[in-house]
Amino acid sequence: MTTAPTRNNVHPVDEVLAPQNMIAFGLQHVLSMYAGIVAVPLVLASALGLDSETVVRIIGASFFMCGVATIIQTIGFAGFGAKLPIVQGTTFASVATMIAIGKSFGLPGIFGAVIAGGVLTVLLAPYFSKLLRFFPPVVAGTVILMIGVSLMPVAIKWAGGGTPGITPTFGAPINLGLATLTLVIVLLLTRFGKGFLSRVAVLLGLVIGTVVAALLGQADFSKVATAEWFGFTLPFHFGTPTFSLVPVLSMLLVMLVVMVETTADLLAIGEVTDKHVDAGDVAKGLRADGLSTALGGIFCAFPFTAFAQNVGLVRFTGIKSRFVVAVAGVILMLLGFLPKLSAVVSAIPLPVLGGAGLVLFGTVAAAGVQTLSKVNMNDTRNLIIVAVSVALGVIPSTVPTLYEKLPEQAQLFLDSGITSAALAAIILNILFNIVGNNTPHPSSLAPSSSNAPEPSDFHA
Repeated sequence: MTTAPTRNNVHPVDEVLAPQNMIAFGLQHVLSMYAGIVAVPLVLASALGLDSETVVRIIGASFFMCGVATIIQTIGFAGFGAKLPIVQGTTFASVATMIAIGKSFGLPGIFGAVIAGGVLTVLLAPYFSKLLRFFPPVVAGTVILMIGVSLMPVAIKWAGGGTPGITPTFGAPINLGLATLTLVIVLLLTRFGKGFLSRVAVLLGLVIGTVVAALLGQADFSKVATAEWFGFTLPFHFGTPTFSLVPVLSMLLVMLVVMVETTADLLAIGEVTDKHVDAGDVAKGLRADGLSTALGGIFCAFPFTAFAQNVGLVRFTGIKSRFVVAVAGVILMLLGFLPKLSAVVSAIPLPVLGGAGLVLFGTVAAAGVQTLSKVNMNDTRNLIIVAVSVALGVIPSTVPTLYEKLPEQAQLFLDSGITSAALAAIILNILFNIVGNNTPHPSSLAPSSSNAPEPSDFHA
């Protein structure tokens, strides 16, 4: 199925909407993903014992560079950027590695490894993108499904108010009530809202949920008053980056994980927007990841990857324009310059964000099911590929301590449900549908049509 072009014969991905609409839709993207940006600096700061001023500066730098990375990915230039509605955010896959580097080499060692990892990603991107032929619908659909399934526990924890066993108020009725209220608002606006109103259901759900939380004393805006109006973290603020072999190699492993996840997200957004994604697009997207990561190390931020929750938002709203996401990038940059505005966004309570997250992350999983509907699931080989990959993919979120006694390098890949599911699906598809066959089994490929791609490509 291919999306019909607009009246000007422009694909919805390349459509430019009215400015006021793009700002509203762009803000909706920012509010749905801000917690993911803030989480990485907070976890790192806690592990390394960083002071509050350092944390504020790193968070500001993260917002700014997420904006830059998003603009690079959506607008693109000279072989960088997939030109798809992809929001770039700080990857959680790098946290454990950065903590280990930080304890031995400090922040300069972390940022040096990030810069080197970004540069190496740019160099490896065209070679890694050739693996796209190993992502037929049976693999791509499984991975997209696991992206959504892996994110669902995050939304559930947000809805509960934090982390079970750590946050004292986790699961409190007030938290569950706010999450439910936000979810109901989003659903009602989607069902009964007309036109623009239904498209900003998530934004309005977050705003109304936050207002209700504030009235009930569950939203803390105290940091808004004390935050500065203007601030910016200059390049190399924490000293000249240092480059050591072990940290650089460790970060390269992280970036290999990031490349797998970004490839899956690019295929997912291609499926959602009905936009053909080929190896060239993947290479450009991976180069954008690498360039943004290298720049991030210079501007005191961390590695970047495509944010899957925003893929869900594109699917949920039907707004496919990459320029809307570029506007989200501009807003993110402003948050990096304006700490007071950043404090306002950060005041959205986790339960409110969780209520919206349940819809968004579930939507990503549904997109995976939609892709798998193109696969002949009556064929036992495809059934096994999906079954085993999903089973391995849910382990990190259901039994997170299972791999803790394995070497750190193995944990890096296995602790990500998305990565472990992707690797399993690729290997099993090779074993069941490629090895010993002159051509891949037809049921593992996209259905035939007048505009079907070659078997080596994935048609979204």
